[in-house]
Amino acid sequence: MLRIGSGAGFAGDRFEPAKILIERANLDYLILEGLAERTIALAQKQKRKDPNLGYNEYLEERIRSLLASLIKNKVRLITNMGAANPLSAAKKMMQIAGEMGIKCRVAAVMGDDVTHLIKEDSRVLENGKKLHEYQPIISANAYLGIEALLPALASDANIIVTGRVSDPSLFLAPIVHYYKWDTKNYDLLARGTLVGHLLECAGQITGGYFADPGRKDVDKLAHLGFPYAIVQPDGTAVITKPSETGGTVNLQTVKEQLLYEVHDPENYVTPDCIANFYNATLREIGQDQVLVKGATGKERPDTLKVSVGYHAGYLGEGEISYAGSTALQRGRLAENIISERLKGKYHKFRTDLIGVSSLHHAQIGDHVPYEVRLRAAALCKTQKEAERVGHEVEALYTNGPAGGGGARKRTEEVIGVVSVLIDRSLPEMKTAVLG
Repeated sequence: MLRIGSGAGFAGDRFEPAKILIERANLDYLILEGLAERTIALAQKQKRKDPNLGYNEYLEERIRSLLASLIKNKVRLITNMGAANPLSAAKKMMQIAGEMGIKCRVAAVMGDDVTHLIKEDSRVLENGKKLHEYQPIISANAYLGIEALLPALASDANIIVTGRVSDPSLFLAPIVHYYKWDTKNYDLLARGTLVGHLLECAGQITGGYFADPGRKDVDKLAHLGFPYAIVQPDGTAVITKPSETGGTVNLQTVKEQLLYEVHDPENYVTPDCIANFYNATLREIGQDQVLVKGATGKERPDTLKVSVGYHAGYLGEGEISYAGSTALQRGRLAENIISERLKGKYHKFRTDLIGVSSLHHAQIGDHVPYEVRLRAAALCKTQKEAERVGHEVEALYTNGPAGGGGARKRTEEVIGVVSVLIDRSLPEMKTAVLG
């Protein structure tokens, strides 16, 4: 049976669970998913400054920690840590292998960068506006599917590094390759997509982002084990994790991940198929083992989703804390002072009392906190305008309520992200094998 592990669920995920999977789970493939919409836009900015960069900041550290174990255990690695520059990422991996005295081959999958192909009159999916309203554009990357990965899998590359590929496709592609599935058998593709969707967030299905003390208790979260799937030729799979690692795999964790970021479970659109998860069934068959079967599919769409990053201005922030029996009153006074001085001067401006009203923007219940932290933030057109926000908060030291402390200020460029569609025939997908 094919065994696929999920060694990372986002760019900044932990390192050690991936190595545990390689050494204990008898894997065929390890997937490292490390790319989000904003992540790739930032990577594109980095690449513009230095054409040799633009890949995941942790790529070198992860590869150095995993490469020897990957080769020793004959596990193939697939990762989207190439971000905006898969070819440079592949070259860096080859350099690391050379320094470590390890022989390996790396395949770089390219073609997702479609900045030159998108049109300004494209309709933005989130709100129906035209793309020309979101300028200047920093990046545009299409979500590629398994068709971009299969040529690389057909090579003898030990590592396959990509840019923007649909998350489930990273897992579906090795299933299709291993079992030689017909790429037009959409029921099979839907089952593989379901497996990929369940694994793509790594620790989320083993108890991470799930634990809620007293309601959903999870043991040993400090040593959370990451998941792997044992996949049968018909797409049926068992989701599990290495024994003696922290966390849990049960019906609750699997159900929560099944619904995570799925707007319509009956029509889950991917580059490879439109999956229907309503037909899926889940069953616990042992300790930390959930059997997943079912799911049906329809023909893949004629378009690909494109994540477009654009310059959205500058964020100016300032924070200051108050403590004591009148902390809340002094925090509110500081909030009123800042609002009077800044409100109306910015398109988007807000204040929060962290711990009181920062998430729901309203105090819930009669609890009176002993400490509060004021945060003021504004979205500005220029960096200079943004810097004023932090300066005004800092000035509360001697121009505001008594006892303010721990002030900080920060200004950063804001990358906005919107989505459009592009004809799937337009991206030029290429594979380069190094080594």
